[in-house]
Amino acid sequence: MKILYLGPTEGTAIQRIMALRRLGHDVTVVDPHLGRSVPLIPERLIDAWCFRTGAIGIEWLVARYVAKQIGNATFDVAFVDHGDLLNASCIAHLKTIAKVVVNYNQDNPYVPRDKGRWRVFLTALPLYDLIATHRVTSANSAARAGAKRVLLTREAADEAVHRPIELSSEDLARFSSKVAFVGTWMPERGPIMLRLIERGVPLRIYGPRWQKAPEYEQLRSHVVLGELKGDDYVKAIRGASIAIGLLSKGNEDLHTTRSFEIPAIGTLFCAERTSDHLEMYKDGEEAVFFDTVDECADLCLSLLKHPDRIKEIADAGLKRVHKNGDFNEKLVMKIINGALKG
Repeated sequence: MKILYLGPTEGTAIQRIMALRRLGHDVTVVDPHLGRSVPLIPERLIDAWCFRTGAIGIEWLVARYVAKQIGNATFDVAFVDHGDLLNASCIAHLKTIAKVVVNYNQDNPYVPRDKGRWRVFLTALPLYDLIATHRVTSANSAARAGAKRVLLTREAADEAVHRPIELSSEDLARFSSKVAFVGTWMPERGPIMLRLIERGVPLRIYGPRWQKAPEYEQLRSHVVLGELKGDDYVKAIRGASIAIGLLSKGNEDLHTTRSFEIPAIGTLFCAERTSDHLEMYKDGEEAVFFDTVDECADLCLSLLKHPDRIKEIADAGLKRVHKNGDFNEKLVMKIINGALKG
């Protein structure tokens, strides 16, 4: 099929683009964020403005940019990833050049966490042929907001990126750890990390913004600042005996991409106990789950005394994630086929 992909060209979005291409589709990529430039205004200020206001005064620039990039081309599917900058007139235009227009959004536009960022998306939502989301709460909110059709999915790991790679001696020197958390600082995460350290968990934290944590001075020796991309992200997880997965409370998450990426990389997944996680993995056999930070500490400290048990659970988790099929190729085709069968 001829697919127009509109979304960011970084992060996990790149993985979805490549998944579509691996499946043999002809994919044209347009990044709406490239259409936001305003002379003499720094990019960081534009970012802040779009996040706080939903691109007031800028959305028309994006719509013009997208139309110019598309030109006279037509497509079987327009696949919008997130859609925070695409207004109703832009989606209406897409419907004239594509058989179906779908939206897949990993974030949660229906809660106040991201301030005004989703203003434009919410006005355009009723025009999409299909809205795909991985949260029941988001699916219900999308329906109330006027979505024609809503598809409940799971997030996914990537077939090509997330795999049990072999680490070199240099990799092990850089990434070897007993327990790792890979993720951005959020206000609720600092106290969790600090408590784990206080309990004696040999923790290493990778990710951006941790210097903003009120607990940073106590965490500093455990933190490797900066975002990990590509194989460095995989190596940091692969180099750990146990990798912790945390959820965004503000986003109402019951699982995230880490829920699949960590087991797919071949590392033991230790995460918050939720209905989604319990549906995906057998607790204590294919992953380990906790309700409190002290239970997390107890699990980590106990398991670290039994390396063979860690390997057994990690291997079982790897088999389970592949059995479940929670990978990008299946995800993107579920969304596209769901829209075309509409």
